[in-house]
Amino acid sequence: MSDTPRTAEEILVDLVGFNTVSARSNLELIEYIESYLVGLGVGSVRVANDDGTKTNLFATIGPADRAGVVLSGHTDVVPVANQPWENDPFELTRRFVDDEIRLYGRGSADMKGFIAAVLAMVPDFVAADLQTPIHIACSYDEEIGCLGVGRMIERMCTDLVKPQLVVIGEPTSMQIVTAHKGIQGFRTEIAGVAAHSSAPHLGVNAINYAAEIIRFLGELAAEKQAAGDPANGFNPPWTTFNVGQIQGGEALNIIPEHCAFNWEFRPVPDEDTLAIKARFDAFIAEQIEPRLRAENPLATITTRPLAAVPALRRDDDSPAERLARHLTGANTTHTAAYVAEASQFQASGIPAVLCGPGNIDQAHQANEWIALAQLDECADFLRRLCSWASTGAPVP
Repeated sequence: MSDTPRTAEEILVDLVGFNTVSARSNLELIEYIESYLVGLGVGSVRVANDDGTKTNLFATIGPADRAGVVLSGHTDVVPVANQPWENDPFELTRRFVDDEIRLYGRGSADMKGFIAAVLAMVPDFVAADLQTPIHIACSYDEEIGCLGVGRMIERMCTDLVKPQLVVIGEPTSMQIVTAHKGIQGFRTEIAGVAAHSSAPHLGVNAINYAAEIIRFLGELAAEKQAAGDPANGFNPPWTTFNVGQIQGGEALNIIPEHCAFNWEFRPVPDEDTLAIKARFDAFIAEQIEPRLRAENPLATITTRPLAAVPALRRDDDSPAERLARHLTGANTTHTAAYVAEASQFQASGIPAVLCGPGNIDQAHQANEWIALAQLDECADFLRRLCSWASTGAPVP
């Protein structure tokens, strides 16, 4: 490795070049990070999934016998299929637009930009006489339900002195986010009975029953919208629902035997998620299943969970918020309607905030980009973190 430190942009070129869509392995990217860290004298630990096709990675710089600060980011990205990209989404492209330099590529904002900024600062972390350790954490499968990070949190809390706090580098434009919504995701499947469309009395129409259930979810959504509290700071300030995918039927002239749909709700922090699921289950048991079975006892309906991530709750005395305010100089904090891994750290007793470069408005769409100025602002944040961690001072 060259003795010349690499810039965040140069590292981001490499990171974007790895296609780490959640359906694929992230091992090549992890190997790249491992090699980069080894070249700077920093070891790391893998925490893999069951089949070893994906892995988390964490590393520690500084004294291992003290509680440190975690800088955490996910390595997976959302798909690019059927999006009208103007360039190869896995080749970082630099453009000058609206008086700023923008870096285009999948994951540039969400959230390989943050990982690149952190890696670019590792030489500074290593050179500093850190009195408070800085941990680097990279997770997998965040985009499909924050499935990987829990294993890493458990391992970090076992191998390390429990960290003081974590900064999740989601694209917040370097603003501090102290609360985010959660997610509860499900797949509901209806198994009906096929028949010729001219004889509907001989079949059980799975799509019709799915439509009734989806209509009920719409009613729940309307209730929650009506009960939303603007004072909670979220936009929108209520628990939202979405039916995101549906499949069913074989042909126009066949009573559909099967229909399945994926649905979710994203609760605000004070929502009773168990009560929502209980209402759904009661509707199925009381309104759907009796009629379904009356038509044909072989017909069934099942619902299984896909994702379950709690909301991040505000903590009025959070050391994560206090340190982030100290490092950014910000006097205000914000909320996020999306889901992140911060709540899982919080659930393990590690205070957490979101604060990272880029804007969430550019994420998950064609021609995703991050402004170079945002990477520079993140670098300033990390330099101030390094200076603070070198003092051994308590969180302000």
